[in-house]
Amino acid sequence: MSFLRIKNLCLTFGDWTLDVSIELAAGRCLGIIGPSGAGKSTLLSLIAGFETPYSGDIFIDAHPINDLEPSHRPLTFMFQENNLFNHLTLYENIALGCHPGLKLSQIDRRQIEIALSATELSSIAARKPSDVSGGERQRAALARCLCQKQPLLLLDEPFTSLDPRLRSQMHQLVNALRKQHGLTVLVVSHMPHEVAHIADELLFMQDGKIKEHGDPDQLLENPTHPQLINYLEFTSSR
Repeated sequence: MSFLRIKNLCLTFGDWTLDVSIELAAGRCLGIIGPSGAGKSTLLSLIAGFETPYSGDIFIDAHPINDLEPSHRPLTFMFQENNLFNHLTLYENIALGCHPGLKLSQIDRRQIEIALSATELSSIAARKPSDVSGGERQRAALARCLCQKQPLLLLDEPFTSLDPRLRSQMHQLVNALRKQHGLTVLVVSHMPHEVAHIADELLFMQDGKIKEHGDPDQLLENPTHPQLINYLEFTSSR
C-alpha cells in the first residue's frame, strides 16, 4: 500500500501546467530531478500546502490532506535556505521544531538531545548560526526537522550551496536518519548522480510532467527518453 499517493494533481500558471500522479511506499526515498522550471519545487510546495492545486488529490497514509493547513500536514520541509534565526543558538533553533515558543517539556528536551546527537551537533549546540560552518547550519536545519517527528520529509535542494564533499556527507546523513527513523523522503536535486546514491526511486520531470520514474541506476546508466538524455548530457557538462 502506498504511503504517499498523488492523484492527477494539477496547477496552472499561464500556459504552463503541472500534472502529476505519484505513488510511494513508506520508508522509501524518491529523488526528483529535472531542469529549472520543470515543476520540481512546485510539486513539493503543493504537497506541503504552500500552493493550492487547481485539481487533484494528495493522500498521506490513506488520509486526504488537501484541506489541511500546512502546519497540520504530517510532514516537514527543508528549504534551499536553512532558515535559522541568527539571534538564537543552534539548540534553540532546533528546539523550535518541538515548540515554536520554546516552552519545552522534558520529552521535548530529550528529543532535541537525540536530534543533536544524530546530527553530531551536541558539542556546538550553544553556538549561534553565524559562528558555525555552512554544513553545520544545514545539519541544524535537518535536526530541527527531526524534532517535528513527522513521517514525511521534503527536501528542496537544501545542500546546493555546499561543496561536493559536504553534500555527500549530508546525503549520507539523510539516508542514515531515514532508515533509523523510518522516514519517507522526497528530495529535489539538480545533481542526478549525487541524489541517486540515496534514492530508491528516481523521477524525471520536465514542463510540469513526469517523463520517467524508475530505478536510479537504470535511468541514469541507460536512459531512453530523449529529454532525459539531453538533461543528463547538460548536467554532466557543467
